[in-house]
Amino acid sequence: MLKTFLSAVIVSLLLAGCGQNNVTEDDAFKQYFDAAGVAGTFGMFDNGQGNFTIYNLPRYRDSAYQPAATFDIIQSLVAVQTGVLNNDSALIEGFPGSRTDSMSAKISHIITDSELCRAPMPLYKAFRWGCTNAFQGLAQKIGKDTLKKWIDSMGYGNKDMTGDNFWQDNHLAVKADEQLGLMKKLYFDQLPFFPRSQKVVRSMMLVENNSNYRLSYKTGTGVRRDGHDFAWFVGWVEENKHPYFFVMNLDTADPGKDLNASGLSILKGILRKMGFFEGKK
Repeated sequence: MLKTFLSAVIVSLLLAGCGQNNVTEDDAFKQYFDAAGVAGTFGMFDNGQGNFTIYNLPRYRDSAYQPAATFDIIQSLVAVQTGVLNNDSALIEGFPGSRTDSMSAKISHIITDSELCRAPMPLYKAFRWGCTNAFQGLAQKIGKDTLKKWIDSMGYGNKDMTGDNFWQDNHLAVKADEQLGLMKKLYFDQLPFFPRSQKVVRSMMLVENNSNYRLSYKTGTGVRRDGHDFAWFVGWVEENKHPYFFVMNLDTADPGKDLNASGLSILKGILRKMGFFEGKK
């Protein structure tokens, strides 16, 4: 079955700038999703060795979902590139009457969602906390025609920009392999933006930095058309200056489940199983 899918996977990986790839399906990762009571997929590309590892290949290859707050990556790139914002400390206004990412309040037991996402706020704060209201305001300031130009030029997702909140409301949809390709291109300054614009966004994605590893990622949460809560984790982990790019999405029918916490636990469990966090990769 792997041979049957190999050609399709290689075509999809063109976004990631890959030619030949050794593709491995690893069903051992299923235990982490099952333990968390969620369904999902995970993919990693080892840039140095050209090795690609996937859990749940059909979902990875065929299923497209709203980018949710991972679209903040695109918006931030466009905002800095076009001068709407000068840097990650520039203030952005909220969109009146808009909502925040439904999972933001679950990140902290002390700071409320409204306090986290109170506008105006610096770009890096809105980016880190997934403040949908801030990025709705930023989208209005950038302009839909400008966003469309960049989405079209990048060939990002299905390009459906219906509505004011198209990246959250199940219109714009993107596949896991496209998200992984975006991460690799962003890391290597291969997107159609100035290197400075890409550097600003990369710096906002860095979450953990120590002598053994650097972990950079962006999350995004939302609700699918079937009512399931949904989450993305996209980014890379570096050890010994060697990047490994990953993408993961997951969903649940349980409205009480914290997908940010579950997703981070799954991600770190998989990365540990693959030998990361010890500085030996």
